[in-house]
Amino acid sequence: MAAKTQQILLKHAESDAEVLACFNVMRELRPNLISAESFLEQVTRMRERGYRLLVALEGDVPVALAGYRDKEMLIHGHFIYVDDLITSESRRGQKLGERLLQFIFELAKAQHYSKVILDTGLGNALAQRFYYRMGMLAMGMHFSYELGN
Repeated sequence: MAAKTQQILLKHAESDAEVLACFNVMRELRPNLISAESFLEQVTRMRERGYRLLVALEGDVPVALAGYRDKEMLIHGHFIYVDDLITSESRRGQKLGERLLQFIFELAKAQHYSKVILDTGLGNALAQRFYYRMGMLAMGMHFSYELGN
């Protein structure tokens, strides 16, 4: 007999404890993160500028995350920018990324944003296929200039 899978709940991480609980999943996407404490400090600063962390919970364990924020630019109008989208490696293939992104799409529609935008690496073909499947289109290239130390 197959084990019963727990229900997945989507909610925003609001408290410090809820953000800290997301560290291990976020680190799968952002291995440059040094510690849970520095992660919390950075998320706290980012929240002051509108960052929200949407969490897919299995029981009380985060298994997928979407970090996003409200932005406005002359080229795009008022939009939601998705900073981070990650499903824990052990939960991939369960459509959790789709659920998180769909939640953000619905939020954007309900609040009359013009679009949802995100960036992905040029070599990340699996993510690109997923974004196309979700109805997103590649609209340009993102350039960066490293300032060094």
